[in-house]
Order: sequence, then C-alpha cells, then structure tokens
Amino acid sequence: MAHRSSITLLSALDNDFKELFKIAADFDDRVERTPETTLLYARFIAGVVRREQLLPIDRSAVARVIEQASRVVGDADRLSIGLRGIVDLLQEADQIAVSAGREVVTAAEVQRAIDAQYRRGDRVYRRLQEEIGRKTIRIETDGEEIGQVNGLSVISLGGLTFGNPSRITARVRLGRGEVVDIEREVELGGPLHSKGVLILGGFIAGRFGRARPLSLNASLVFEQSYGGVDGDSASAAELFALLSALADAPINQSFAVTGSVDQHGRIQAIGGVNEKIEGFFDACQITGFTGRQGVIIPVSNIKHLMLRQDVVGAAQEERFRIFPIETVDQGLSLLTGLPAGEPDADGNYPTGTLNHRIAARLDSFAAKAAELVRAAAGTEIHK
Repeated sequence: MAHRSSITLLSALDNDFKELFKIAADFDDRVERTPETTLLYARFIAGVVRREQLLPIDRSAVARVIEQASRVVGDADRLSIGLRGIVDLLQEADQIAVSAGREVVTAAEVQRAIDAQYRRGDRVYRRLQEEIGRKTIRIETDGEEIGQVNGLSVISLGGLTFGNPSRITARVRLGRGEVVDIEREVELGGPLHSKGVLILGGFIAGRFGRARPLSLNASLVFEQSYGGVDGDSASAAELFALLSALADAPINQSFAVTGSVDQHGRIQAIGGVNEKIEGFFDACQITGFTGRQGVIIPVSNIKHLMLRQDVVGAAQEERFRIFPIETVDQGLSLLTGLPAGEPDADGNYPTGTLNHRIAARLDSFAAKAAELVRAAAGTEIHK
C-alpha cells in the first residue's frame, strides 16, 4: 500500500499514472474510539496472541495496548489502525514476559516493551536532556524573568517524536512599530513560524494600536537554537514574552507554554501536545521538581492528552500540573500572577492591570517619538 504523498507526487509527475491506476482508495489511519471499536481491538489482540502462539495476556495488558493505540495517533478519542505496530508490541511484551519467567503477559510487560521501543531511539533526546541538567543548554524551571518564557517544540527521530523545551526571549525599545523575528532574519525560521510572528504583531496592533501609534521595535528569538524553526505552535509563547517585556512584568519560569494564537487573542490547538508536555516534565525532573511546575496548553488540546504514566502520576500527586487556557489574557495572568484587565467603554484598562501597564508603556514610546520628531523639526527650522 503506497503512502498518499507518493501517490500525489506520481499523479502530478507521471501522465501515465492515472491511466494505469484508475481506482484510488484513501484509507484512514485511525478510527473513533467507541465501546464497539474497543471490543473489536481487544478481539484483534486475542487473535494475534493465538495466531503467534504468545503467552496468555490479561485484561490489564489489553487495556494498556489499547491506550498505546490512542497514544500513537495522539488522540484520546481515536484508535490507530496501524496494526503492524500493535503486533510488534505484543511480540516484544511476550518476549519480556518469557525472559522474566512469567506465565501471563500483564500491563507491566507491555509498558516495559513500550519503554524499550523509545529507549532504543532516544539517544539524541537523552543527550539534550543531559545538557539541560548540566546547564549547557539553559532552561529555567524556577524563578522569574522579564521577557522570557519556556516554549515547547518537537523533534522527530525516525518513527519517534520527542518534546524539547526552548527558551524564548523578547526585547522592546522605541521604534517604528516593527516586530523583528530574528529566526526569519537569519533564514532559520520557516514560513509557518514567520506567519505566527506576523499574527501576534496583528494582535498587538488590534488591541493597543487603535488609540496610539505603535512606536516600538521588538525582537523575538529562540535562544540557543542552531537549526531551523518552523510551525506556529510557539506563537503564544512568543506573544507572552513580548507582552511581559512591554509590561515590565516577570514571567514565572516554572511554566512552559505551547499553543498558537490568532489575531483576536484566542489560543488554538497544536500538534504533539503529549510529547511537548513530557519534554518539559523531563527537564523539570533533571533540574528538580518544586511542586509549582507545569505546562500551559490550549483548551482544544485536552482531548488529545495521552500522557506517559509517570507524568500522570506526578499530576495526581500535584508535583506537576497542566493548565488549559482559551485566551491570551488567561495565560498572561497565569504566567505573571497579575490580572490582565478588561477594557471599559472607552477602551481604557483598570490601573494596575497588565494591559494598562502595556498601554502606558506604548503611550510613553509614542510620546517620546513625537518629542523626537518635534525636536528634529525645530532643529531644521533653526537652520
């Protein structure tokens, strides 16, 4: 069975392809997770055990395999129909049970097989985590910083995907209303990442640029990033760093953020949410849990959560938390501990709120820019 991208490419490049292969069938790679499909999955597992002459498998192991089938597609409401991977998992769990002298395969053997599959391919990921622990790669998991936030990205290595925390920083100064994406300027930022930066610029202009000129210049960068950056899943984190710099309000470094943002300030779903959460969890495990750490995700990603058992356990013990948000203001309040503030009928924000501080900072930039223009005009007249 050919991959759909290969079929699309051949159709575009080979004129004879459509003549030779007239009927195309595009099969889905997942099904809805319902009681009926779950039962069918359990029957399939039982069939594999009989056909491959594996050890008997108990109900906890069946449940763990089905959970992994949801994990593979990154959706708690769907199941993967990539059955070859399920068969491989059952065979490896069986071998682990045989080596341990077990007579029945349980969830513990299935989990050990899953862990072994990741362990065989995570050398680069473990090296990155090791360098975080050694402070070679600087990731803050405690304390407060102005204009700095922990963003999250994903790394794909073969068939495995891992989360990677990144330190995103922002600086602001007097300028002409430009938000400079340093990644794009040095041609390390892809088009989707550049689009995300332009969108957050649109959000700031729409919220704060109606009553004042935006006389600022801002710069955004992924610190210690030496490869390409693409995707818009860090646009919310970049916006939080920028707003923190404008408000001169420190961000709690115990949090990491993932999510894209639209021009109206709504936080939108992203991919790889499980791997991203686990990447920051592992970084916190290396640097030391404080009981205050967690990840901020879009509300629309809740249905995709299929986390590792150790992350679930830490969340149950309240050593690590996951915070779903819907808007920029919710995330900003959570990160800074200060109210964002709602505008009144005239568009003014309450004193002491973050949005008021941002508006006041932009007003000071605009006033300074006007003063410089007047001074330049006066000098010209004097001449």
